Amino acid sequence: MPDLENDARLDPRVKWALRNVPVTNLTDVDSRETLLEISNHPKAIALREKTTALYDALDTEEVASSAGLSVTVHEFTSAPDGNTIKIRYVRPDSNDVVPCVYYIHGGGMQNGSAFEAMYRIWARVLAAEGLAVAMVDFRNAVTPSSAPDVEPFPAGLHDCVSGLRWVVSNAADLHIDPARIVVAGESGGGNLTLATGMMLLRDGDIGLVKGLYALCPYIAGKWPQDRFPSSIENEGYLLNLHHNRGAVAYGIDHFEDGNPLAWPTFATEADVAGLPPTFISVNEADPLRDEGIDFYRLLLRAGVAAQCRMVMGTSHGMDVFTPVLPDISRQTAASIARFVRD
Repeated sequence: MPDLENDARLDPRVKWALRNVPVTNLTDVDSRETLLEISNHPKAIALREKTTALYDALDTEEVASSAGLSVTVHEFTSAPDGNTIKIRYVRPDSNDVVPCVYYIHGGGMQNGSAFEAMYRIWARVLAAEGLAVAMVDFRNAVTPSSAPDVEPFPAGLHDCVSGLRWVVSNAADLHIDPARIVVAGESGGGNLTLATGMMLLRDGDIGLVKGLYALCPYIAGKWPQDRFPSSIENEGYLLNLHHNRGAVAYGIDHFEDGNPLAWPTFATEADVAGLPPTFISVNEADPLRDEGIDFYRLLLRAGVAAQCRMVMGTSHGMDVFTPVLPDISRQTAASIARFVRD
């Protein structure tokens, strides 16, 4: 466990936030069924409801204004399963044609929703940069989003790819510039961002997107790993990863088979060659920092136009947590906006 109080790397606001995050000692589980039982126990549900209420209280106009923005909700039919998925769409309140960020929320591909307070706020911060923000509420692997079914890989990825296709097909009605659509997401959403790119590439459809922007991507599937020192030195900062629950939740067979669409750390140069410009953003004191950097270096070896930034003083994904780090959050939003427009 790192020494929070004496870690000179951390922004004092991050220290304050981490002090208020309960440290949970998670252990291995024997099956996905066991994990689902744990996650749907009344105590777990009550804790999620309490956390939701705390985040809801932070969703204010002072934190992120809704002035000049419109918010709509759209639905599409996902392939190949035929299930219905929602997109929360936030954009400047005009008919101007603008670039689009197709955003995939975090939560380890297991939990979370585009309709939660953190993402309601983050969508407004992004849209204030003059962007359309299409947040897809894909099927999670453990707890429901607005999609009631919980399914392991590849369900969520199929929803994300199908939603991207829906946005592209409806670009004219959404007043989106189809030549400036970027897929972005943080943590598990960073995983799905990279996997969406690789699936489009395999399908011959990578031209649908201008680029990929993965923040603090959750892509290794197993921690700790000696080749990723951050998975050891930063364990316990917001994330506790030294267990098998992520791989079990998402489908242990796909981890054991080394499927790069499930866990992009398994990707080879051949899997990523041909991706569009790709931006990897990592956090200095994040257990996942080094796997993100490793993927960036893979992209370079494969000839992809790749960039990488490190957000100093932060732990996992905290640059999208606007109530704590409003200046850093808006800098990250501006970075994404420049990437979409360049």
